[in-house]
Amino acid sequence: MKTRYSFGGDEHIFVEVDEEMSLEAFFKSLSMTTAIREAGIDGITEICPANASFQVKFDPDVIAPDALMERLKGFEAAAENAEKTIDTRIIEMPVFYNDPWTHETLMRFRERHQDPKSTDLEYAARINGYASVESFIEAHSGAPWFVSMVGFVAGLPFTYQLVERSRQIQVPKYLRPRTDTPRLTVGYGGCFGCVYSVRGAGGYQMFGITPMPIYDPKGERSYLKDLFLFRPGDIIRFKPIDRETYDATLKEVEAGRYQPKIASVQFSLDAFNADPEGNNAKLLEALDG
Repeated sequence: MKTRYSFGGDEHIFVEVDEEMSLEAFFKSLSMTTAIREAGIDGITEICPANASFQVKFDPDVIAPDALMERLKGFEAAAENAEKTIDTRIIEMPVFYNDPWTHETLMRFRERHQDPKSTDLEYAARINGYASVESFIEAHSGAPWFVSMVGFVAGLPFTYQLVERSRQIQVPKYLRPRTDTPRLTVGYGGCFGCVYSVRGAGGYQMFGITPMPIYDPKGERSYLKDLFLFRPGDIIRFKPIDRETYDATLKEVEAGRYQPKIASVQFSLDAFNADPEGNNAKLLEALDG
């Protein structure tokens, strides 16, 4: 797809890199937004990156819309050839799959689901060809996830699993959104995962819950001094835990002693495409080493 540029009202330009989410589209978007930010163009007030697109807010009294549009298009050629390697972090997130809280919630909203007679995990396992919920959970947690954007609500990461496209899990969102989703639910919709940073409405399938806060508006938790944990380019490892471990971790969180496992890593898109499993193993070694 050719990159699509369009105006959004009088103060925004929307740049759609690709209609289809891919890591290639993400890296092109990342390269362009980084270059635009570093250029320090007068009149730009905000740059908002997304999965395979970005939006630029500007002051039309400082820079004319058409002039800014041409400036933005000038960054595309360099982004096509930019190095697709970033220095980032891998973060381990404990997940209590098939937990009682998301289960209670999903049972309240079965009339809004494609398969009212099954749970979200049972439905996701079946339509993706897995013989059991257990084997589906192994697939969901068996490879790391790339944070492609943060937003919708404060601190919510959208994630994309680092596996070959043929192995991508795909699950549709609810037929109609729920009016309730437990805080810190690990959800899934389309080809994207997410972690609900706050309690609220939602339409993603619910697979489990984490005891690890990812958003702290008061900045009281030592690892959340920036209010929220994740940023685009981060990598997540979901680690399945049982109820006993969940309760113990929650006590550590409430006592202010919890520290997530975080390691600095380098991610190369070319290296991943050449050997996905080998590349993932190296990423996970950084946490286990």
